[in-house]
Amino acid sequence: MKTKKNTQKIVPFLWFDDRAEEAMNFYTSIFPNSKIDFLNKWPEGSPFPSTTVQNGCFTLDGTTFHAFDAGPMFKFNPSISFFVIFETMEEIDSVWEQLIKGGEAMMALDTYPWSERYGWVTDRFGLSWQLMKGKLEDVGQRVTPLLMLSGEQRGNAEQALNQYMSIFGDSSLDGISRYGANGPGPEGLVNHAQFKLEGQTFMVMDNGTEAEMPFNEAVSLYVNCKDQTEVDHLWEALTKNGGSESRCGWLKDRYGVSWQIVPEIVSEKLVNGEPHRVKQLMEALWQMKKLDVSQLVAAYNQ
Repeated sequence: MKTKKNTQKIVPFLWFDDRAEEAMNFYTSIFPNSKIDFLNKWPEGSPFPSTTVQNGCFTLDGTTFHAFDAGPMFKFNPSISFFVIFETMEEIDSVWEQLIKGGEAMMALDTYPWSERYGWVTDRFGLSWQLMKGKLEDVGQRVTPLLMLSGEQRGNAEQALNQYMSIFGDSSLDGISRYGANGPGPEGLVNHAQFKLEGQTFMVMDNGTEAEMPFNEAVSLYVNCKDQTEVDHLWEALTKNGGSESRCGWLKDRYGVSWQIVPEIVSEKLVNGEPHRVKQLMEALWQMKKLDVSQLVAAYNQ
């Protein structure tokens, strides 16, 4: 299946056990202006059933997501949720009604001091969503990733956003608010901050409770890199001071957030490449930690 090149630099990436296609169909059916961009299944002979998704991409009202099926090792939790802005009661109520089916309310859809309509829900797949009635122009995009730092990392939200803004281009702080004397989190910690990386909006907060909700690979941030120089820069910047390298372009930063640092050629060939050459590229990729553009190109062309 051919598709146009994705222009979103940082893409949320969802790791499912074996329900990625079902989830993609569900999400694109309930959010406005949404569609599946492409969906490829695992080939015969791969580690996963050929009925499951090797590489999927979908768009929810302007925000692109990647998804795949890769087994049950990791489970979604509220450490990364998706904050969605609606401008009418009808819209927010309609989407909430769909997300709550088979899911669970973390905070009921109700009136709160910060919004006349807000709720936090974990859906049937375990993914967390925060829905709020507000002005789209205040955020700039319908769907925004929100990172919540918990446990040993609680208290590091402001440090994290400053580090991310120092690493990525076209970055800025939109606003930050803190817990007051009446909580629920420790006074002075971040209860909500909004910032931009590569022109995209992100949010971050320190957990208001003592609950441990560590980041894991179930939700990662996939970065489309233009060349080896950018791969090297991001890899070094995100792994230093306590981060860790993994395989296949994956890493964890010092806060435990998972990133995939991937040259654009990989994304392009996975979608539009010749199947036997894509297999060669992937076999080379699986042997790497940090991805090497020249070696991947050579593997594809051999």
